[in-house]
Amino acid sequence: MARFTDDDLKKIEAVLEPEKVTSEKEHYRLKVANKPDKRVLILEIYPETLLGRTRGMLVVVYTGNSHLQLHNCSGYVISEELGEVTFVAESEDRLSGIVVEKGASCSLYAGLDRNLISSDFTKLGVEVMLSGVALSLAEEIIKPDEEK
Repeated sequence: MARFTDDDLKKIEAVLEPEKVTSEKEHYRLKVANKPDKRVLILEIYPETLLGRTRGMLVVVYTGNSHLQLHNCSGYVISEELGEVTFVAESEDRLSGIVVEKGASCSLYAGLDRNLISSDFTKLGVEVMLSGVALSLAEEIIKPDEEK
């Protein structure tokens, strides 16, 4: 993914419909609220920040009882139909992702085998199938094995 821009932020805003958006010096901050269910989450997107010895994109989610981080985010996929944004990080043979929903909920999937997202989900247990289905939405932005 090329550098995260204000246009990317606008696309994410259109799907998540945040209550509040701020643009800080090094990051964007979105407050997503679901008042009927009494849920609030904060999504912070750092387009490029120091991650140890390298620089990369960092996605952070804060909820009332959790703090999630996705380092070296390589891209995102928007699903208007589902009302969610999936942020993905890739390594040579593993994928991780955070799914942020318009309803102020989120899910984390970490360390998935890259091949899982293109496998036959009917042959997997429900507990494994869910992560494969969730990250399969990002298949269009994930680099094929030969490009790594």
